[in-house]
Amino acid sequence: MEYAIETFSLTKIFSDWWGRDRVYAVDDLNLQIRYNEVFGLLGPNGSGKTTTLKMLLGLLYPTKGKTLCLGGDVANPKISARIGFMPEESYLYRYLNARETLDFYGRLFGLPSKLRKMRIEALLDMVGLKAVANRPIGTFSKGMARRIALAQALINDPDLLMLDEPTTGLDPIGTRQIKDLILHLAKRGKTVLLCSHLLADVEDVCDRIAILYGGKIQSEGKVKELLQQTNKKQIITDYISDTALDKIKQIVRDEQADCVITSPMDKLETFFIRTVTTAQQLSSPTSGAISTTKIGHFLAPQAHPENILDELVSTSVSPEVPSKPPTTKQVIPAETPEPKPDEQLLSKLTEQAGPPESKPVVGTKPVEPQVSRKEDVKKSILDSLTGHSSTQKAGGEQTDKPQAGDSGNA
Repeated sequence: MEYAIETFSLTKIFSDWWGRDRVYAVDDLNLQIRYNEVFGLLGPNGSGKTTTLKMLLGLLYPTKGKTLCLGGDVANPKISARIGFMPEESYLYRYLNARETLDFYGRLFGLPSKLRKMRIEALLDMVGLKAVANRPIGTFSKGMARRIALAQALINDPDLLMLDEPTTGLDPIGTRQIKDLILHLAKRGKTVLLCSHLLADVEDVCDRIAILYGGKIQSEGKVKELLQQTNKKQIITDYISDTALDKIKQIVRDEQADCVITSPMDKLETFFIRTVTTAQQLSSPTSGAISTTKIGHFLAPQAHPENILDELVSTSVSPEVPSKPPTTKQVIPAETPEPKPDEQLLSKLTEQAGPPESKPVVGTKPVEPQVSRKEDVKKSILDSLTGHSSTQKAGGEQTDKPQAGDSGNA
């Protein structure tokens, strides 16, 4: 349990169609990452960074060697539930909105409903997407998709976080926000494995780095130790007079060393963020992602020894006792309640029930009553039995004449 991530002779070989070894993506990699450490895995394209991450996550099987994450096998659900992963490409459901996406991943981790809703709102606020939480993911820009991908990697409050190119597609403010978040996660005791091509970002947040080339580690160590130039010295002072500067130059020449005196410069990133922050205070709200420095309270460092997250989890899994409704809702009125709309309609229909009035409609022939129709049927049957049929003349006289089939019947 000394290391959060440990690999033993990790090797991955990709073969061709005939099964012959062609590409050594990772070659005999031995890596140790301590707990509560921000570790940077660097290297050019094709150096084996993403392949290493996939083998650590169990998405690829190594050709040789073994990996351990959080002291166990990542295939164990108890281990994988403590890991968060942000891939290089965000594979998200484009027809779900941001809130539904986080709810989906929260359900995969089996988070209780109350805890899941609390984290979703906190993460949306943290990554600056709360204003567009109801927009489908397919309408997001690449930078906004990276923000929601980071939020889904943090939905389970992981102990180990693996980030593959987390700042790709982000604007400078979003990049700064991700770096601040990584530092906050380290303060909270989490372990972060970071892969990136942007060396300035890695330099700002990582404790140790390893540079890969050809699937092998070429250099490894603490960032300060690797970058520090021990054969040179740097002095930074407030403003001093030209006379003092001449004296300093003379002292350096007496030591037979070169001396270059210049004014320190701000980083372009710092200047950019300061300018945009000033402009944001005067402009109207944007329809895209909002730059914010908020950190989810369940990710922030604790100010007291009690763990708020543990308290929330224990509260959510305990059986919920239904709250007693107010007494005003339990009082039954003494008066007889008014009939419901359905009862009024039923009584109205009942009152109107009965034989309809026979009123002829203009332009139509009145319908004969059912009784007269039956009498006609009976009379026609009687005539057929007696062999006569009665026809009505225009003047109202009736003439009896034999039917066509009377001779046959006789």
